[in-house]
Amino acid sequence: MSNPKVKGIASELQTQAAILGGFVALMWIIEIVDWFLLGGRLNAYGVRPWSMVGLRGILFMPFLHANFAHLAANTLPFITFGWLIMLQETSDFFLVSAVTMLVSGLGVWLTGAPYSVHIGASGLIFGYFGFLLLRGFFERSFMSIALSLFVGFLYGGLIWGVLPSQPGVSWQGHLFGFVGGVLAAQLLGRRKL
Repeated sequence: MSNPKVKGIASELQTQAAILGGFVALMWIIEIVDWFLLGGRLNAYGVRPWSMVGLRGILFMPFLHANFAHLAANTLPFITFGWLIMLQETSDFFLVSAVTMLVSGLGVWLTGAPYSVHIGASGLIFGYFGFLLLRGFFERSFMSIALSLFVGFLYGGLIWGVLPSQPGVSWQGHLFGFVGGVLAAQLLGRRKL
């Protein structure tokens, strides 16, 4: 006889792997098509500050990358933080992603340099980081506090990425992604109280 609880956990892990794997596969397929067939032309669909057409980039920015090194650098943190968000509830991932994409994209659109184009999943990654770091504060459950402390201990140095440091890196995407993650933590925390 098999244990139904073990089956449930295995099924949940399969679902989580399928969700994260689907997102990562989509990012890699888009980059392969863009690099080999389109010569990088899809990157023009990123967030373009102060341009009405640039607002569409809010949806596209996380899926577009400058090159394979950029995408590779974002893949592991996306999977790691995405899965940590799903630990308590898989559905949290979708709310955190949506809020982070919206806040990060709008923040970049409002504060980025005119005529620039912002691409990459790092806004989402910083949103996931902000969510995980402050989830414990808003939810006040043992599990969420322990997870926040764990993330803070292992990845706390990431916080410096919200400051302007490297030319060509969208610190605005990082900063507003982080803010979006904190807002998502507050929203979910209120729902679970």
